[in-house]
Amino acid sequence: MAEQDKKGKEHIVQEFGELQPVRIGLSEDVRAKSVRALNRMLAHTMAMRDAYKKAHWQTAGATFYELHLLFDKHYEEQAELMDSIAERIQTLGGVTVALPGDVASESEIARGPRGRETARAQLDRLANGHEKILLDARPLAREADDAGDDGTNDLIVSEIVRTNELQSWFIVQHLSRHSELGDTPAK
Repeated sequence: MAEQDKKGKEHIVQEFGELQPVRIGLSEDVRAKSVRALNRMLAHTMAMRDAYKKAHWQTAGATFYELHLLFDKHYEEQAELMDSIAERIQTLGGVTVALPGDVASESEIARGPRGRETARAQLDRLANGHEKILLDARPLAREADDAGDDGTNDLIVSEIVRTNELQSWFIVQHLSRHSELGDTPAK
């Protein structure tokens, strides 16, 4: 195993946590802070993307068809958002998180069980995930703005916050509909 680790290392061109020099008018300290923050947002976004695909595959009940389509649409939007975040990290000279283990260690988004959940439980979990992202993103946007990192601030506000606010709104509307149908939260 140690031999395999050595072989893999010889092909690494940039270690995770290191910054490549870039000429975008930001100090290394500012870029390093933004890369750390964006990697956390990327891990959260990867977790949401996966949660949406699981929900898409496993949803059931009276609202199956509309949720099946909505979950897939939100999955695609989260995947696009991941790419925007990853490109910003690379622009800042950083290395992105990219593996399931990275998501598990970096994101605090609750993962669903292996089994199939009720639509209500899926919706609750997704709404909580969006709220976690939004609670993390807003202060990060302000910090990026204060540091003069306009590109990161713009990405967080224009894409991360707006996408997650809109998706959260759709999910919460479905939670209301499930309440009207008598589908109560799990105890």
